[in-house]
Amino acid sequence: MTTYLYLAEIIVAVFLVLLIMLQARGGGLGGIFGQWGMPTFRTRRGIERTLFRVTVALIVVFVGLSIVAVLA
Repeated sequence: MTTYLYLAEIIVAVFLVLLIMLQARGGGLGGIFGQWGMPTFRTRRGIERTLFRVTVALIVVFVGLSIVAVLA
């Protein structure tokens, strides 16, 4: 049973890393090449909101799996 918990935890962790890497915070390629300017603050819309919500859900699942794995 614990093998399945550890496997599920690893899979969730990989997806978490991928989702976090997909979320670019604070600008596109301009910041990489030294573009200065005013930071833009905006609300999350569309795919950004979906990525954020899925990331939060996976964090909850990851924490839950970790607690269950420790108690098992």
